[in-house]
Order: sequence, then C-alpha cells, then structure tokens
Amino acid sequence: MIEVMVDEGLNVSFSQEMVENVVKTSCFEARSIRNPSVCIRFATHDVVKQLNAEWRNQDKVTDVLSFPMQEAGSLDASENLGDMILAMPFVRDEAKRLDVTEDAHIYHLIAHSTLHLLGYDHMNDEEAEQMQRLENTIMLKLGLHKPYPEWS
Repeated sequence: MIEVMVDEGLNVSFSQEMVENVVKTSCFEARSIRNPSVCIRFATHDVVKQLNAEWRNQDKVTDVLSFPMQEAGSLDASENLGDMILAMPFVRDEAKRLDVTEDAHIYHLIAHSTLHLLGYDHMNDEEAEQMQRLENTIMLKLGLHKPYPEWS
C-alpha cells in the first residue's frame, strides 16, 4: 500500500495514480519488487528541518528525507519499506530553480527517496552514478524528464 499524507495548510499538486506508478516502477527497476508498501508525507519546512536535525544532525531544511524500515540486504517485500517526507514549499522553489514542473520534481524526488528506502545511496561518486542512472531509467519509463542528462 502506498499511503500519501499532506500536512494541513499545504497545497500540493500531484496525482495519486502517478505517485503509485513512481514508487512501483522504482521498486521493480531496482529490486524486482511488485507491490511495495511505503508512506509519503508532504510536510512544512519546519517539520523537515526538525527531523533533519534530530535524525541527521543537520539543522537545515532539505528537499526529501528517507527513513528505511528494513535492512537493504534483507528486504521483505511484504513489509513496509519505509517513510519519505518531502519539504514543501522547498520542493516547489527547487523545481523553479531547476526549470521543471512542480509535479515532475515531486515524482523525481519520490523515485530518489524510494531508492534510498531500497538501500541505494550517493555517498561516493560510484554510488551516485549508479543511483542517478537508475533514476534516469525510472523517470524515462514513466514518460518524465531525465533528471541527470549527463548519464544515459
């Protein structure tokens, strides 16, 4: 099940069907998981900043936080993979800066965060390249923009 929550007072533009397609496509492309369970929350800057400080010791807002519920090496597709929290309107401002639509950027961040829930990371150049190439593949399969044009 893919659950989406929007904090009170936030106006967020997205399609529930597309959100589900993004998560399912990401899970299938990365780990051949067909029916994932995740929770997605659209939150305020303050909430994301607080969580980022609490869990990552970084006292700042970021676009998306990922909280895996399982160890990457032993994923159980029948269990919840984890939670992701997107910071609105930070994401909206970032989309403008990147010259992509808000919803397309949201879908890219959901794909990115889903990969984190599946154990992918970008702590070094090799990991970053692998993750970015996979994000490109996912986004193109969904008919969306290629977030990292430098990779095929």
